[in-house]
Amino acid sequence: MALLDELVGEIQSHRRRAIAVKLDVTQQSQVSDCITATLAAFGKADILVNNAGSLAGSDNFLSTTPSQWQASFQVNILGPMMMAQAVIPIMQKNGGGRIINIGSTGSLGAEPGFGAYTAMKHGLVGFTKTLAAEFGADGILCNTVCPGYISTDMHMAANKRLAAEQGMSLEGVKSKRYAKVALRDAGLPMDVANAVAYLAGPQANYVTGINLPVAGGVPTGI
Repeated sequence: MALLDELVGEIQSHRRRAIAVKLDVTQQSQVSDCITATLAAFGKADILVNNAGSLAGSDNFLSTTPSQWQASFQVNILGPMMMAQAVIPIMQKNGGGRIINIGSTGSLGAEPGFGAYTAMKHGLVGFTKTLAAEFGADGILCNTVCPGYISTDMHMAANKRLAAEQGMSLEGVKSKRYAKVALRDAGLPMDVANAVAYLAGPQANYVTGINLPVAGGVPTGI
C-alpha cells in the first residue's frame, strides 16, 4: 500500500481527490468492497480501467499446466468481467461511462512462449467488443488499449525469463525483441496512460469497440 498511498498524496497535491483501495480482482467480495468505497468517496463511477494482468502460464506451451491457464483466466478475463458487472449498473443510472481494458499486442498477434497470456488477451478483445455492442445505447463506451513492449516490472521480468531460457544476455534479448519495433525501443508507462486518457476524455465521445495499439509500430499480427 505504500506506493498507492504515495500516489494518492501526489494526486492530492494537485488539488484532486483520490483514494487507494487494495484489491484482488479475482475475489468478488473485494471487487464489491472497492466499488462501495468508490461510491462512498465520489458518489458515482464514470470510468473503469481494467489494468490488472498476469503472465501466469508464460512458458513453452508443452510445459504449461491447466492451473497456470486457470490463474491467467482468473486475472486477465474474470477480473475485468467482475469489475464491469459491478460498475455498468452505476454507469447506466448515471447516463453513461467509459470502460477501458488494458490488452496487449498479444491481443492482436502472438509471440512464442506466452500462450496463456496471449489467449486471454485475445479473449479480452472479444469481451470489449461485446460490451461496446451491448451497452452503447446506454452511453457506455468500451475500448481496449494494446500496449507493446512497455518498460514495466512485468515486461522486464519477461525479458529476464527469456534471457535465461535462451542463454542470452538481458541486453541481447531486448535488442532481439525490439528489432521488431519500428521505433526500436520499449515505450514508457506514460505512453499507455496518455492513450487511456484520450479514450476516457471528451475527444473520444464517438469511439467505442476499438483496439488501440501503443506499441511503437509492432507489425506482427496487426
